[in-house]
Amino acid sequence: MQQLKVCELFAGVGGFRLGLENTGGYKVVWSNQWEPSTKMQHASLVYEARFGSENHSNANIETVATSDIPDFDMLVGGFPCQDYSVATTLKNSKGLIGKKGVLWWSIHRILSDKKNKPKYLFLENVDRLLKSPSNQRGRDFAVMLRSLSDLGYAVEWRVINAAEYGMPQRRRRVFFLAYFKGTGIFKKLQKSHPTDWMLRDGTFCDSFPVAQTSQNPVEFDLEEDLVTLSNNFNVEKGLSPFLNTGICVDGRVSTLKTMPSYDGKRILLSDILEKESIPSDYFIDDADLAKWEYLKGSKKEIRKTKAGFEYNYSEGSMVFPDALNQPSRTIITGEGGKSPSRFKHVVQTSKGLRRLLPIELERLNMFPDNHTKLEGISDTKRAFFMGNALVVGIVEKVGASLFRKISQLEKQFQS
Repeated sequence: MQQLKVCELFAGVGGFRLGLENTGGYKVVWSNQWEPSTKMQHASLVYEARFGSENHSNANIETVATSDIPDFDMLVGGFPCQDYSVATTLKNSKGLIGKKGVLWWSIHRILSDKKNKPKYLFLENVDRLLKSPSNQRGRDFAVMLRSLSDLGYAVEWRVINAAEYGMPQRRRRVFFLAYFKGTGIFKKLQKSHPTDWMLRDGTFCDSFPVAQTSQNPVEFDLEEDLVTLSNNFNVEKGLSPFLNTGICVDGRVSTLKTMPSYDGKRILLSDILEKESIPSDYFIDDADLAKWEYLKGSKKEIRKTKAGFEYNYSEGSMVFPDALNQPSRTIITGEGGKSPSRFKHVVQTSKGLRRLLPIELERLNMFPDNHTKLEGISDTKRAFFMGNALVVGIVEKVGASLFRKISQLEKQFQS
């Protein structure tokens, strides 16, 4: 089978591209990365330095005409988690206008406009997507699933925590794959029993095996009209009906709680640490230690708002320094910089307590060493990239499973 042509949106510093191209089955033919809040487009500069500037766009995706994007087989990206409510529908148009600036609708617009629709989608988001917004839990995901159904896609999703499959960071994200009608996988999924697909036959099961918890699958149909769905979904303010594993075919959802099933090698925080030549400004100054200990410790105290209102504040303690015999905690975008913080990683070494280097943060996301190292890019910015990135190993494993499944099923359904 030939390589699949990929369009990478919200590309960051190229995590999807690295994972997919590592398998040999995919080639990125067009990419877009644009950071709305900064003048200097740092992530895009790193992307171009690593992969070249040809067919790379550094413009707001909302302003890019679909006709400027070449045809491709698969769309990938980790798009921002926003409010996906449907604002209005237009008569005589194919559907809907979501709010401007909500980038899910840029994906939707590209899929709608393309005459040759991509056969596959591979997308990533924070797992909060399955239960947002808080006053209508699950509505945003319901709107996405319904709109993909309307465009002719069946979807499977899974919440994956990288560390539960031996990877070096506890990073929990929802990944979803969508298959266009007419593809071998779509046909196979349509004929399969939902529980079999979720537990054994699906693409995610091949790369990230699971065991079922005792409960039965939850099944329901999504309202066909998007505006009605957006207005009425789960208004009782109960828990989200979307569990950590699921499929949606023709607007019918089946979802199940699963547990990871893995007993292979595990990479720990200690495995990725640099041993030599640590810059001195990464070590924690004795004068700052009390501040670090306070921020990492448990608290029960009275605090005051700016307006003078007093309230009780409490939070539990964090492990300090970080446990070396475990996978690391999740990297967040505020990881960089010297200032004491509750959430930055601190490790104990023979020379004292220190923060993590950019190269170590890259390893926690399974990027190549110094992938983000570029003149004019600060260590703080490099840490920010890794707080935004995904774990490349997850993309690589899912990409390999998907490529195998496509090869196998296209043959089966053609024969």
